[in-house]
Amino acid sequence: MSELDENINQEEENISEETYSNGEELQKIMHVQSMFENWFIEYASYTILDRAVPEIRDGLKPVQRRILHSMWELEDGRYNKVANLIGNTMKYHPHGDASIGDALVQIGQKELLIDQQGNWGNIYTGDRAAAPRYIEARLSKFALDVVFNPKTTEWKPSYDGRNKEPVVLPIKFPLLLAQGSEGIAVVLASKILPHNFNELIDASVAILKNKPFEIFPDFLTGGMIDVSRYNDGIKGGRVRVRAKISIQDKKTLVINEIPFSTTTSGLIDSIIQANEKGKIKIRKIDDNTAANVEVLVHLSPGVSPDQTIDALYAFTDCEVSISPNASVIKDSKPNFMGVSDMLRESVANTTNLVKMELEIRLQELENQWHYSSLEKIFIENRIYRDIEECETWEAVIEAIEAGLEPFKHIFFREIVRDDIIRLTEIKIKRISKFDSFKADELIKGLEFEIEEVKNHLDNLIDYTINYYRQIQKKHGKGRERKTEIRSFENIEAQMVAVANQKLYVNREEGFIGTGMRKDDYVLDCSDIDDIIVFRADGNFLVTKVSDKKFVGKDIIHVDVFKRNDERTIYNMIYSDGPTGAAMVKRFAVLGVTRDKEYDLTKGKKGSKVLYFSANPNGESEIVRVLLRPKPKLKILKFDYDFANLAIKGRGSKGNILSKNPVKKIELLEKGSSTLSAIEVWFDEIVMRLNTEGRGKYLGKFIGDDRILALYSNGSYKTALFDLSNHYDTGLKQIEKLNEEKPISVLHKEKDSGKVFVKRFLPEINDKLNSVVPDDDNLQFIDMDLAHRPQIEYVFENKKGESASEIISVENFVDVMSAKAKGKRIPENLITKVKFIEPLEYIEEEELEVEQEDEDIPNTDGIDIDEEMEKKWKKEPEKTNILQNRDKKQNGNDDDDVIQMSLFED
Repeated sequence: MSELDENINQEEENISEETYSNGEELQKIMHVQSMFENWFIEYASYTILDRAVPEIRDGLKPVQRRILHSMWELEDGRYNKVANLIGNTMKYHPHGDASIGDALVQIGQKELLIDQQGNWGNIYTGDRAAAPRYIEARLSKFALDVVFNPKTTEWKPSYDGRNKEPVVLPIKFPLLLAQGSEGIAVVLASKILPHNFNELIDASVAILKNKPFEIFPDFLTGGMIDVSRYNDGIKGGRVRVRAKISIQDKKTLVINEIPFSTTTSGLIDSIIQANEKGKIKIRKIDDNTAANVEVLVHLSPGVSPDQTIDALYAFTDCEVSISPNASVIKDSKPNFMGVSDMLRESVANTTNLVKMELEIRLQELENQWHYSSLEKIFIENRIYRDIEECETWEAVIEAIEAGLEPFKHIFFREIVRDDIIRLTEIKIKRISKFDSFKADELIKGLEFEIEEVKNHLDNLIDYTINYYRQIQKKHGKGRERKTEIRSFENIEAQMVAVANQKLYVNREEGFIGTGMRKDDYVLDCSDIDDIIVFRADGNFLVTKVSDKKFVGKDIIHVDVFKRNDERTIYNMIYSDGPTGAAMVKRFAVLGVTRDKEYDLTKGKKGSKVLYFSANPNGESEIVRVLLRPKPKLKILKFDYDFANLAIKGRGSKGNILSKNPVKKIELLEKGSSTLSAIEVWFDEIVMRLNTEGRGKYLGKFIGDDRILALYSNGSYKTALFDLSNHYDTGLKQIEKLNEEKPISVLHKEKDSGKVFVKRFLPEINDKLNSVVPDDDNLQFIDMDLAHRPQIEYVFENKKGESASEIISVENFVDVMSAKAKGKRIPENLITKVKFIEPLEYIEEEELEVEQEDEDIPNTDGIDIDEEMEKKWKKEPEKTNILQNRDKKQNGNDDDDVIQMSLFED
C-alpha cells in the first residue's frame, strides 16, 4: 500500500470518529452567519462613512480631507511635487498611493483649492494627468483663506496612532456645493452637482437676510442646462445638459462647449455611432480642442444644419440627462437632503466658525491686555522692589500679590498665580528700557480691538455677511457662470432622424418594408419612423417601419406618419357599399394607436375607395366624376371642387356626392392650399419658433415667407420659416422679414473714431451676413430694425464742452447698398452714440375683402346629386349651351353624353 493510500485511510478513520450533535452543527452555522452579517455591516458602514460619501460640515471625503491637511502641513508658499504630497498623505490615509493621486488630481482639476503646475490632464478631452513625479501643486490663496484654522479644528488620531488628523476641516464656505461630489458605497450612492461660486455666496447672504433664493448647477465645461426638473438636487430630480453648437456655414457645425460628464473623444464617438446607424449624415469630424473646445462637424451635401443640430441632441451625447442624488454624512449617519438645505447647513456652520474665531480672538486680546496692564503696573509702581527683602519663593509671590492688590478692580479677570510667576520672569533689561508711553498706546490699541471684536459678536449676522462679501470680492473674479440656464424644447427623434432607409411596397399582396428591394420603391424614411397605410377598402393603419410587414391587400397610399400634423389633408371619395351612394370627405389624421385599423367609410360591407389623394399643405382639387349610364339619367359627367368642402376629422362619414353609380373619377386641376397662414411666435426662453402662442408674436407665415434675425456681433440672417430653425446666443432682434424695410447700422473707423450711418435692405439668402463692409478698420457699434429710427450722439464742441444731438436716420441718409460705408456724422470728437426711441410709425392698413361664404352645404348627408338636378331643371337653356360647347371642344356628337358644371353661372 502506498503512502498516499495510507493517508486517505487515516483521514477516513478520523472523520468516522468525529461525531457532532445536531445542536452543535446548528450553532456553528449560526456563528458563521453572524460573522457574515457583522462583517457586511462593518464594511458597508466603512464605505459610507470613511470612503464614498462627503461630510456635510466641510464637504469632503476622508481622502480629500487628508490630502488638504497634508498639503497645509507642507505649505511654505512654493510648489511641491505631487509624488511628495502623496507620500506625506499616506501617513494619514490607510490606502495605496493610486487612490490618493487620483483624488488629488480631481481636486486640482476643479480649479478651486489647488494651484497646479505641469500637465494635470484635460477635462475637455479626458486626457490623464502626467505621472506624480512630473507635476507639482500647492494650496490656492482661496484655500489658505477659508479652509484652515488649527484653533477651531477638532483633531483625532490617525489610523496608526502616530499622528493627528482633523475630524473635519473648519471650512467657512459651501465647498461641497461649489465642487460637487460623486461616490458609490455599499447600498448607497451620492451625486451632488457643482454650483457657481458667486451664486452660492449670494444665496448664503440671502439666507442670512432671510430672503428667498435658488441655486442651480454650473459646470466648468460650460454648455446649456435645463433645470426645470432639478428638484433641489434630491433623488428623483433630473437635469438635461446640452453642448453649445453653432452654425459656421451651410456645411459646418462648431461645438464650442460640451455637456458635463462628457469628453470630446466620447462625444465624437457617439456622433460617429449615430452616423453609422444612419441617424445623422456627416462627412467628417475634426477635433481642434486644446485650451478651449472646438469640434468641427462637416455635413454631407444637402443636409440641413438646423435639423442636424436637433439630431445631434436627440441621438448623441450632445445632450445628456443627469440624475442627482444628494446624500451626505451628518451626525455620523447618512442623510438625504436638498441642496438648499445643504447650503443652510453650510451657512449655519460658517456662522458658528466665525463666532468661534471671534471668541478665540477676544480671549487672546483680553489675555494680552491683562498681561500688558499687569506689566505696566508692576514696572511703573516699582513693585519689583518689594521682593528685594524676601527670602523664600512664597514670600516673593505674596509680596507681588500685595503690591497688585490696589489695582485688581481694573482687570477683566482675577489675577492668578501664573500671572504673578510670569511677572517674575521679566528681565532687568526690559524693566530698564520700559517705555510708559508705548505701553499706553499698546493697551489703548488692544482696548479698541476688543471693542471691535465685541461689536462683531453683537452683530454676528452682519459680520458674517461682510465675510462672505470679502471672499467674493477677493476670489470671485473670473468665476462667473459658465453653463447657460435655458429651457429645452422636446425634440421628437422621428422629426429629426435622417432618412437612412428605402421603403418598398407590394400593393396587391399587402406588404411594406425596407427589405423588399424587388418590389415598388415608395420613399426614403428613417428606421424609427411610423408609416401610415391606406387601403382600397377604406381602412388605414399606422405601423412601425420594419424589414417586411403585412398591412392588408390593395394598398392605395403609403407615407411617413407625422403625429399631430394639421397641414396634411386627405381628399377621399368612396362608395357606401357595392351599390350605395358615392361619399366625399376631407380629413386630417392627427393621433392614432399604432397597429390599430381605422375605418374611414360608414362601415358597410363592400365599401370601396373611388378617389384618394394626400395633400401636404391642404391643397384643394377639382375632379371630374363620370357616372354609369342608366335610364332617365341625363347628367353623366360633372366637376367637383374639394375647396367647397369643409375639413373634418377622420371619423366624419362625408357628404353625398352622387346617389348614382360612379364609373370613373379623374383629376382635372390641382388647387391651391385652403389652409390659413401659420401664426408664429418666438420663445425667448428656449430661443425657438413655435405655433403655441409662447413669447413674441412674429406674424402669419405662408409659402416662402422668411424670418430676419439680427445679432449683437453685427451679423444678420434671413431664413425660411421652419420650426426647427436655431438661433444662437447673442440674438438682438427677430421679426418677420419685410423686404422693403431697411436695416439701420452704426459703425466707426478704428483709427479716426469717425462714425458712419447707413441704411440698406437685407440680402435674401441663407447665409450669416455682416452689416459692416469688409474693412478691418471699421468697427460695428449697433443696428436697429425700427421703421423710423433716431440716433443720439454726444460730442465735444469747439469750446471743449460736451453737447448732444439727435438725428432722424431716414432724413439723414438714404437707403444704399449693403456693402456701402454709409454717411458720416459731421462731428469729429464723438464720445457716445446710440439708437434711441424711434419716431412714431403708422402702418398702412391693408384693405381685406371678405368673401361671403358660398351657400354650399358641407354637412354630412347633403345630396350633391339632387342639388345638381334642381339647377339643371331651372336653367335648361344654359345647360344646352354648355352641352353644345362641350361637344365642340371634345369633338363629341353623342347626344347621350351631357356635361354640366355646378360651378359655372
